[in-house]
Amino acid sequence: MTGLISKFATVGGASMASRVLGFAREALLAAVLGTGPVADVFYTCFRFPNLFRRLFAEGAFNIAFVPLFAKQLEGGGDAAARKFAQEIFAVLASWLLVFTAVALMFMPFLVANIVAPGFVDTPEKFELSVTMTRIMFPYLFCMSLVAMFSGILNSLRRYFLAAIVPVLLNVILISVLVMAIQLEWGDRQTGLALAWGVFVSGFGQLICLIWGVWHVGMGFRLALPRMSAPVRRLLVLMGPGLLTGGVLQINLLIGTIIATAQDGANALLNYADRLNQLPLGVIGIAVGVVLLPELSRALKAGDKNLAENLQNRSLEFALALTLPAAVGLMVIPEDIIAVIYQRGAFDVEATRATALALVGFASGLPAYVMLKVFQPAFFAREDMRTPFYFSIIMVVINVVLSLSLFPVYGHVAIAVATSVSAWVNLFLLALTQWRRGDFKPDRQTLKRLQLLLLSSVLMGAAILGLRLVLVDLLSAGFMEQLLAVTIMIGGGAGIYFAIALATGAIDRTRLNRLLRRQA
Repeated sequence: MTGLISKFATVGGASMASRVLGFAREALLAAVLGTGPVADVFYTCFRFPNLFRRLFAEGAFNIAFVPLFAKQLEGGGDAAARKFAQEIFAVLASWLLVFTAVALMFMPFLVANIVAPGFVDTPEKFELSVTMTRIMFPYLFCMSLVAMFSGILNSLRRYFLAAIVPVLLNVILISVLVMAIQLEWGDRQTGLALAWGVFVSGFGQLICLIWGVWHVGMGFRLALPRMSAPVRRLLVLMGPGLLTGGVLQINLLIGTIIATAQDGANALLNYADRLNQLPLGVIGIAVGVVLLPELSRALKAGDKNLAENLQNRSLEFALALTLPAAVGLMVIPEDIIAVIYQRGAFDVEATRATALALVGFASGLPAYVMLKVFQPAFFAREDMRTPFYFSIIMVVINVVLSLSLFPVYGHVAIAVATSVSAWVNLFLLALTQWRRGDFKPDRQTLKRLQLLLLSSVLMGAAILGLRLVLVDLLSAGFMEQLLAVTIMIGGGAGIYFAIALATGAIDRTRLNRLLRRQA
C-alpha cells in the first residue's frame, strides 16, 4: 500500500503548489478588491463556469469516462483505449461548442435567473456580471476537455502533469493583480482583467494536457462525432452522474444564488472556502483521482479483497490529514484569516465574517474528503443510480437548511447547510456499501480512526493553550501575528503527529518506507 500512498503524495504535492499560489492570489485580490461589489461579482460569475466544469467534466464525465477507459486499457490495450478516447473527444468537443455558443447568446437571461438573480435590482452589478460571465464562460469548454485528457493520463498512472496544470490559473491571475497594483487600475478594470485571465488560463491548461497525452503515446486524430456503442454507454453512465459527481458544486451554486441577497456574501464565502479547499484539494482530490482508476482495475481483475483494502487504506490516509486540518481551522479561524487576508480593502469586520463561514465549512471537511473514498467504489462498479438518489437527498437538505437559516444567520447558514448535507450523504453511502458487503472497515482501520480523532482533539486543545500564551503577539503587527500563527500551527502539527505515531494511529513502518522511497 506504500505505492498507493506515494501516488496520493504525487497528486497532493502538485495540488499543494496550486493551493499555495491560490492563497497568494486570494490575498492579493482581498487587498485590492476586498469584499466590495466587483469582488462579489467576480466570485459569483466565476463560480458559474466552474460549476459546469466540475459538474460535467470532473463530475459526471470523469466518473463515467475513467472506469470505461481503464477497462479498455485492461481488456484491449492501448489501441482500443485510443479509439475509445477519439470517439469520446469528437462528441464531447462538438457538444461543448454548441453549449458554449448558446450560453453566450442567452447570458443576460442566465445571469438574471440562475447566476445572480440578486443583482438584477442593481443595474451596474448586473451589467458587469453579464460581461464577466461571457468572458469567462469559454473556460468551461477548455476545462471539460482538460478533464478528459487528465482522465487519460490518470488511467495510465501519469498523475503529475494533470495535477500541476491548475497552477497556470493562479500564475496568470496573480500577474494580473500585480499589474493592477502597479498601474493603479480601478476596481472595474481589475475585475475585467481577471475575467480575461481566467479565459487565457483555460486554453493554456488545455494545450499543456494535449501535449502530455501525445507525449505518452496516446494521441489520436480528430474525427467526426458519431454515437457509437462506447459513446452511448458513457452517456448512460453520465446521466445520474451529472448530479452525483458535482453535488458539492450544485450545493455551492445554490448557496451562491441565495447569497446574492446579501451584499458581499459571495466574496466572504469564497475567501472562507479557499482555506477549506486547501486540505480538500490536496487530500480529497488526490484520493479521488488515484482511487477511481485503481479500484476500476482491481474490480476488472475480479480482486475484491484488493478493492476493499484500497478503500481501507485510503480512508486511513484521508482522515490522518483531514481531521487535524478541520480541527485547526475551527479553533483559530480568525487568526488564520487575519494573517492571510486582513490588509488593504479587507478590514477587521470582513475577517470576523469570513471566520464564521470558515467554521461552517470546516465542520464538514472530513465528510467532503471521505466522499472521495466512498463514491469511487460505486462508480468503479458502474453503479451511478445509488449515489444519484443520495445526492438528491443531499441537495434537498442543503436547500431547505440554507433557505430557513439564511434570514437569521446570513452567509454562515450557507456554509453550515453545505456541511450538514455532506455528512448525510456520506452516512448513506457508507451504510449502503456495508449492507451490500462491498466494503467493511477492518479492525485496524476502526482502531486507527478512533486514535486519529483522539489525536486531533488533543491537538486542538494544545493550540488553544498556545493561543492563550501568544495573545499579545496576536494583537500586535503583521509580523508578530504571522509568528504567532506559525507557532500555533507548527506546534499543533508537531503535537498531533507525536501522539498519532506514539499511539499507532499512523503506521510508523509504512511512513518510514514512504519517506525512504521519496528520498
